[in-house]
Amino acid sequence: MAEYEPLIIQRAEGCTLIDIEGDRYLDGVSSLWCNVHGHRHRRLDAAIVQQLGQIAHCTSLGMSNPATIQLARRLTEIAPPGLDHVFFSSDGSSAVEVALKMAFQYWQQSVPARPQKTRFLALGEAYHGDTVGSVSVGGVERFHAMFRPLLFDVIRLPLPDTYRLPEGVTRQSATDHYLNQLEAALATHHADLAALILEPLVQGAAGMVTHPPGYLRGVRQLTAKYDVLLIADEIATGFGRTGTMFACQQEDVSPDLMCLGKGLTGGYLPMAATLASDAIYQAFLGSYAESKTFFHGHTFGGNPLAAAVALASLDVFEEEQTLEGLPAKIERLSEHLVRMAELPHVGDVRQRGLLAGIELVQDQGHKTPYPWEEKRGSQVCQHALSHGVWLRPLGNVVVIMPPLCVSLKQLDQICRAAENGIVASTQS
Repeated sequence: MAEYEPLIIQRAEGCTLIDIEGDRYLDGVSSLWCNVHGHRHRRLDAAIVQQLGQIAHCTSLGMSNPATIQLARRLTEIAPPGLDHVFFSSDGSSAVEVALKMAFQYWQQSVPARPQKTRFLALGEAYHGDTVGSVSVGGVERFHAMFRPLLFDVIRLPLPDTYRLPEGVTRQSATDHYLNQLEAALATHHADLAALILEPLVQGAAGMVTHPPGYLRGVRQLTAKYDVLLIADEIATGFGRTGTMFACQQEDVSPDLMCLGKGLTGGYLPMAATLASDAIYQAFLGSYAESKTFFHGHTFGGNPLAAAVALASLDVFEEEQTLEGLPAKIERLSEHLVRMAELPHVGDVRQRGLLAGIELVQDQGHKTPYPWEEKRGSQVCQHALSHGVWLRPLGNVVVIMPPLCVSLKQLDQICRAAENGIVASTQS
């Protein structure tokens, strides 16, 4: 905190941020992975103004509103099949907290009840938020080590990495290796497990680590086989980031619970949602005396202002054919990454759709990381700033994740700034 010197951003337009001095920067990380259609999009701005003319907020406890009802329906229509029920909250961490509590309570009230199923299975280097429950299933040591005495115990599997592979494992055999590990854990612990939680396809805060092809599909098959719920945390990967509306769709996976946030409102307002299957929903139905209610509520859960802009964002996906326009941008990003992969201190480049991570290493052959205290990623981002591009690293990993509306010319500028920063920061 003693070294914290933030930019002060006064306004924005499209993919450009403008500070109080009038300097302009391309938003290379979508204002922390949430902006989808750009800043000050006319359709999104108009939706907020129109909703303000009706009501800004009413509680979802005992009442509802048209915007929130419409959004719930739209989300179930675009989600993977079977996710027919929506619980709104205020941020991604809360969406995960809801999913964990919902999975726990489900087994207490299912027919027949399985009250011993109280534990969770999570992946190494996972990030699921900063509330106590979401931190418990998280696995980023640097973020969460301080709070270990507060956390509940989870069963954890190694990070299913395709860069730093275990000895004897190749990229071709990685999927089977990691799924074999998972099946061994499920065979041992399934009777006690409420759910497995994972970020599908890409683990964001781990450094944009990509899972091997077919891993997600195998996870779904194994959790179903061993009667363990699957929670998909699509907070970072959802709403087009990986090239499809949701990452799960790339391997035809329908989880039991799915967490959404960040891009849900196009990056305009805080809102999150936890989608659930009908089987889970049914377990919470009963008479007042049975007290099967899910006792979890947020003051601003289902906020009509946020719901209105979220609906407008979904409209823009259709009107501007956002997903259909991604392949050319994804290909252009790939071209830049192929070139950057040849730089002397780039150990690995990882890409899923329009998100990418470029990992810097001291030694490519041994994959030796730079000491985190050297702030190599931060040096790259500071250099990029002088080229009019705002980036934010994950340790030694330079992240590129622009709004989906980014033009090819803007994407070129972002990638060139990152490349120049990598060259400058790794010469010493």
